[in-house]
Amino acid sequence: MQPNPGHILSVAEIDRDIAERAREIEIIAATLVELDKHPGLVLLRRFPPTGVTEQRWAPARAALELLWEDFGRLGTVLDHARAARARRRLDALDREELTRLLRGQPIELARTAIPMSQRALGGPREQVQLIGIAELLERMHAAFPLVVRVLEAVEAVNDRVMSEVAPLRAELDRVGSPMPQLRSLAADLDELSVQVATDPLALAPDALDRRLTELSRRMREAAAVLADLRAMSADWDTAVERVRTLIDVLRKTYERADHARAEVESIILAAPLPRHADDSSVYSAELTALDAEQPTPAALWELRQRIAAALDTATRNEQLAQGLLDRRLELKGRFSSYRAKAARLGVSEEQDVLASSRIAAGLLARRPCDLAAVTRAITDYRQLIAHKSGRRS
Repeated sequence: MQPNPGHILSVAEIDRDIAERAREIEIIAATLVELDKHPGLVLLRRFPPTGVTEQRWAPARAALELLWEDFGRLGTVLDHARAARARRRLDALDREELTRLLRGQPIELARTAIPMSQRALGGPREQVQLIGIAELLERMHAAFPLVVRVLEAVEAVNDRVMSEVAPLRAELDRVGSPMPQLRSLAADLDELSVQVATDPLALAPDALDRRLTELSRRMREAAAVLADLRAMSADWDTAVERVRTLIDVLRKTYERADHARAEVESIILAAPLPRHADDSSVYSAELTALDAEQPTPAALWELRQRIAAALDTATRNEQLAQGLLDRRLELKGRFSSYRAKAARLGVSEEQDVLASSRIAAGLLARRPCDLAAVTRAITDYRQLIAHKSGRRS
């Protein structure tokens, strides 16, 4: 039996200590039951942690296990104290025993064998580690925050990711993933969900911000795709007609691009311009075949995307050729403006001004026209006019 504290508790003190410890244990029991249902702990039990989460959870898990062990020790000591107090009359030995249970160190934590080389002939063979209720409670209060911090961190990451991922995941599950864009997004959502389940604490806040931002962008794009698919399914005939109109726009763009390119090739000196065969008839045939079958919104959406990409290329080709033609017209306009200015300033008939004008005019009239050479000639003409007139243009 372990030595008691110097003061032996009175019956009133014993009753008060038992009541106070019972209240403390009741509160601790409720807290531990609540902790056992913590969403972070539920996740860690459901999905065994890996990586960073496993490293951080290992000491917290040990602390949690120790909390429950210490709670059991507290209950055992209190049960012993209540049993001793239940005696009808307490004599001095009873009060001494209760004092040891309530204020001493009655709880055995561990037994360690003492090597023979370190024992006295009549000494103990093992060392017993004892602790009292107060120290045990202090240890439990210190361990509790260590556990909660990890569980809260796990829950925070999971809640944040799932709040953004779950709605679209549910929508993708509802409509399926018939298109590459949606399949890719679904795969990335699944990958993030697995990581959140198994190693949420590896997701650093800044990296998680970037990843969720990118996923959010793709989610919005996917939502737009899903909205398109629903609209196509709801009004198939209108959707087909709109694609047919897009094909007609593509055909006309090809025509304008071809015309502008042919004109550039005949009147302007330029590098070979890109050519693209008119495949609008191919798209039209594909649309007709698609419309003849059972409505397939995903296939129609994919066809529309290919047509839109072709239209974008054709538009760029048209703009490139038209830009060269517009540049030539702009140079002609500038040259006419400078000639009018030269006449207004009275220097147009001077020999060198007239020669410069003829050079620029000749370059503009040449087929094919070298726009770079024309630009230089007009610049020289403008500067010569300014020099001759004594004014800056």
